[in-house]
Amino acid sequence: MTALSLSLPALVHNLSVLRSRLNNSTQIIGVVKANAYGLGSVAIAKKLVEEGVTYLAVAYGAEGIELRKAGLHCPIMVFYPQPDHFNALIQHCLEPVLYNRYSFEKFSQCLKQQQIPSYPIHLKFNTGLNRIGFTEGECSWLLNELPKAPFELRSVYSHLAASEEAVPHQPTQRQFEAFQKVKSQFENQHPTAFFHILNTSGVFNYPKYQFDAVRAGIALYGFANQPQWDVQLKAVAKLTAKIIQIHNLEKGETVGYNQAWTAPKPSRIATLPLGHADGIGRQFGHGKGQVRIKEQYAPIVGHVCMDMVMIDVSNIACEEGDTAVLFDNKSPLQDWAETGQTIPYEFLTGLSQRIPRLIVY
Repeated sequence: MTALSLSLPALVHNLSVLRSRLNNSTQIIGVVKANAYGLGSVAIAKKLVEEGVTYLAVAYGAEGIELRKAGLHCPIMVFYPQPDHFNALIQHCLEPVLYNRYSFEKFSQCLKQQQIPSYPIHLKFNTGLNRIGFTEGECSWLLNELPKAPFELRSVYSHLAASEEAVPHQPTQRQFEAFQKVKSQFENQHPTAFFHILNTSGVFNYPKYQFDAVRAGIALYGFANQPQWDVQLKAVAKLTAKIIQIHNLEKGETVGYNQAWTAPKPSRIATLPLGHADGIGRQFGHGKGQVRIKEQYAPIVGHVCMDMVMIDVSNIACEEGDTAVLFDNKSPLQDWAETGQTIPYEFLTGLSQRIPRLIVY
């Protein structure tokens, strides 16, 4: 069968690596958005909480609701809440990030309509990524409006645009300086709020700016955007598939749609039951992608199909039912992603939910 195996011991190892770079008092916010980067948010989130992570974060409300329904009761931040879903967030005790005046006013109205006197929120500031967030110039407006709103300010934060770039990096330094100015305006009036700006790469590159908390996403799953950091981590995911058929081809016979591959000699072609509907994009065809079988590598030949790929196993003594490994700690996902001109984030989150997730304890 095709399976994405998830190693919880590897997850715990990665969490310990992050903690080793932080002060004991620094909180780690476990980012489990996009189904924990494609791996399975419920199992990952439960293990993080078991290991002492006290805050989780998701992108949208539906992701947080899934965690609540799975029995997770810890605080959950929602990075990009949509005003149409504010009532659902309140119903499930999810904490929205407010990032402009519109979201601020709409959520305040929603709470007042329900006669809720105080509700936890987070404020996001744009310091240079230029995606979403309040500006530094809106601090005065916020500090004036917060006492009138039915909010409990939990945290104030920003997001780095290029935290993995080599230090010194002036645009990143300007973001830190901008956030320091924001922080200085809020910390006296809101002494219980916590402040955070570092993401995964920031933890490795700028630990001096860890403030009260950091947001860890991709590092939890084994990647940190630089080879010297990646080697400290363990891949949580292993993607495998079993050979379902092997064909013996004569020289000149073709494989797949459009006769895209022609056997240059008598060849053995194995078929694996996963394709571009599972997240194995067509860019991995024509010998670019390869899998490991019995510690040898076999290239994908022809086009990647919707539900299958074909691989050349002419030089491998394998049989139907043998397991092929697409990636694991020995065959790094980084290498696979680079082959397809993408990144681990995109590849993992693109893996179809029809691939079973198997938890390894």
